Amino acid sequence: MALRPVQVNIKALDDAAVGRFWADALGWSVSSEGPGVTNVEPGDGFVWPDPVAVCIDVVTVPEPKTATKNRVHLDLATASAAHQAELVARLKALGATPADVGQGDVPWTVLADPEGNEFCVLEPRESYRDTGPIARVVVDCADPRAMARFWGEATDWTVHEVTGEHAVLRSARGVGPYIEFRRSSEAKTVPDRVHLDLLPYPGDDKAAEVARLKTLGATDLDLGQGDVPWTCLSDPEGHEFCVLGSS
Repeated sequence: MALRPVQVNIKALDDAAVGRFWADALGWSVSSEGPGVTNVEPGDGFVWPDPVAVCIDVVTVPEPKTATKNRVHLDLATASAAHQAELVARLKALGATPADVGQGDVPWTVLADPEGNEFCVLEPRESYRDTGPIARVVVDCADPRAMARFWGEATDWTVHEVTGEHAVLRSARGVGPYIEFRRSSEAKTVPDRVHLDLLPYPGDDKAAEVARLKTLGATDLDLGQGDVPWTCLSDPEGHEFCVLGSS
């Protein structure tokens, strides 16, 4: 048994506005499964869940983002220096603003979406030439090696690189975005504004998958979600994530 990462969940005061921003930023489409939820996913006949695509699910919440930097963010891929400059300019026109997270003089550009969620526009890198517009989902953590063990066993993605500074996972198909767990000395102080959603494969039992995750070190998480078809959990470092109902 294994789970597949299928979407990045972003909390927002205005799901429609934040969803439109990310759809325009990525060149994707928007849809809605109901009030307060905006789905952002590739167009051209895309059918969710895709074997490797990681989509975006924007959900309305009453609380605004705090000034604390998100522990999960997106990095966007570019094909050339000109593409990077054009994308940064276009994102600013869509409502993105420069963000200072202490990055110093780096070749990538740090921005925030209209509600303050940080993200990066990377300089062109050969390793991200076939990822699609999202190069990677980056998760700050204290112990990348421990995160590689947990998430490598929790999902069917392949662990590509593990050091004391970072751990990298990618779909076993060798395409699509990466997930990178990057060492950070900053402890978690507020609930995650951005988190990953995982999905069982057809025929797999969600309850059995949740039980398996708990044996790996996941714990139950009560966010006041009530009676919902998904299960909220925390990984061993307290990163929140959800296991969705089977597709």
